[in-house]
Amino acid sequence: MKNIFLTIITGIFVMSCSDYLDVVPDNVPVIEHAFLDRTGTERYLATCYTYLPYFSNPNGDAAILGSDEFYCVEDPYYNGIAGNYYGLKVRRGEQNTNSPLFNVWDGLNNGRAMFRALRDCNLFLENIYNVGADLSEAETRQWAAEVKYLKAFYHYYLLINYGPIPLQKVSLPISANSEEVRVYRDPFDECVDYIATLLDEAIPDLPSAIQIRSTDMGHITRPIAAALKAKLLVFAASPLFNGNPDFAGLKDNRQTALFTATEDKSKWTRAVEACKQAIDEAALGGHDFYEFTKYPNISDSTKRLMSLRSVVTDRWNKEIIWSADRYTMYDYQRASTPFFFGSQSTWMPTDPWLCATLATVEMFYSNHGVPIDEDIEFADRNRWYNPTPAPADHKFFIKPGYETALINIDRETRFYANLAFDGCVWFGNGRYKDPGQGAESEQSWVLKTKAGEENGKRSSMRYAMTGYYIRKSSHYESASPSQSSNVIIPSTFPLIRLADIYLLYAEALNESKSAPDAEVYEYIDKVRERAGLPGVVESWREWSKYPSKPTTQEGMREIIQRERMIELAFEGVRYWDIRRWKTAYDLLNKPIQGLNPNGATTQDYNNVVTYEIPNFTTKEYLSPIRQYNIRVNANLVQNPYWE
Repeated sequence: MKNIFLTIITGIFVMSCSDYLDVVPDNVPVIEHAFLDRTGTERYLATCYTYLPYFSNPNGDAAILGSDEFYCVEDPYYNGIAGNYYGLKVRRGEQNTNSPLFNVWDGLNNGRAMFRALRDCNLFLENIYNVGADLSEAETRQWAAEVKYLKAFYHYYLLINYGPIPLQKVSLPISANSEEVRVYRDPFDECVDYIATLLDEAIPDLPSAIQIRSTDMGHITRPIAAALKAKLLVFAASPLFNGNPDFAGLKDNRQTALFTATEDKSKWTRAVEACKQAIDEAALGGHDFYEFTKYPNISDSTKRLMSLRSVVTDRWNKEIIWSADRYTMYDYQRASTPFFFGSQSTWMPTDPWLCATLATVEMFYSNHGVPIDEDIEFADRNRWYNPTPAPADHKFFIKPGYETALINIDRETRFYANLAFDGCVWFGNGRYKDPGQGAESEQSWVLKTKAGEENGKRSSMRYAMTGYYIRKSSHYESASPSQSSNVIIPSTFPLIRLADIYLLYAEALNESKSAPDAEVYEYIDKVRERAGLPGVVESWREWSKYPSKPTTQEGMREIIQRERMIELAFEGVRYWDIRRWKTAYDLLNKPIQGLNPNGATTQDYNNVVTYEIPNFTTKEYLSPIRQYNIRVNANLVQNPYWE
């Protein structure tokens, strides 16, 4: 089978958008011609894939700039690659109903046209069985299953953006009258059931793993479909959609309630079953935790750091359940990787303007595996940003003796795998030996990020504004071998990876039980063990001010939520998680802070600066439907509080 994404080059890339639901095909006279033979059918299959949103791209993914994990240098120069800063505007409360940002309903303002995608998926499913002998029965079933998955995903993506949506089960005929086109939004639970049914139909006809990796990576597999079902049902069971009083009054003009008014705990039980199925399918498909093995002579500390860092960027590694070739992270990587020579700031081998906020810096655990404000040995909050010499035993993370912020010392390995800061050691990117090994030019970089220094602010652009670079997004082989050369290595950005499903399973189990038990702890502890941390019960018993926290459902809920925010940091997950948990109102109204990028001395640099205060209100838990659509279709009802 040809690579699905190479066939896209043939030109069947539909870029137009609709004013409402584009349910009347514009290519009816020739649609049958697209399914005359195997080649035409494969091209149409490729078309169905082209609508996938631009995840991992600051331009097309609201979950990057719209998340409180990120901040950036905001300059007109970056308008194109930053998508006119629409993500920042969403976070600042500038979303609107006249011209919504990241409008995936219509395909406007950096949004992909999901209803057009559903139309093409329906047309594919309605015609693939007419191809004839040129397409084998096995391929027919598999390709149909792939498109059923895509149809499920496009519905799912609309659902997490808007809540209840008009389900697109079949294509409307060209003869449809105006009343048939004026569709209603279907109740949320009906939407969930329909998407789950599509996935159940797809799973049996999908392969457990891709057999020809050189050409077929990116096609849908059984583990992908099972994982999406798990995410769907966890989302549906979460507080945002499970008996949320904020949505209880939403009804259409038939007086049909679009949300249930009461919480249904059985939704968590259903989610448990889906998560376990996803874990089992992942195991059958050969998925497991990623391990960095490229350089066997490095220290165990560096190996663990690189395993935690490269799980995102090492192409098609075994932990990635779903990705696609288009998610190269090229723009994301260029936007977040520092210069390694100060002279490079004049010719842009990378273009660092995206960085991490102090909210993210403070989120990671101490080296004891508990929050730093709970750790009985960690410093008081008022000392976190005091300049402090790094101890000798940190040599694989920070240059010994280098004065850096105290908060950078005695942290878990994921802190160092995700973040880079003043005085940190950076393995890879042209240097592949640990400190003390080989020539100095081969040893890990040491970043110096104060104003005027090699990796700091040297102009009004291209620096980490908060003082913290995002290391996780940089491929370790993207190299700066000299002051005048640079190579950016493409990577595959994980849309779903194994650790995500493990943590969803732990969350669903915790919510389905009256109190946590060994079954709840098992899969979160697997994730922590890979990160070099003890299990939650041991860590909290030995090191936390609140040793009994993992023994209650509420305490364990907080632990699991934080574990997800740490493990999946900078992967576009937090944006959606804090919405479904209904914690966004608290988190997205806190100040966005960083260190002082203009500080040339250690003392001045390590002062905390507030850049802005986001503005998140209850209505922004759901995206607004464009007001034009409400006007032309009186059967649609706007989302709560957007009137």
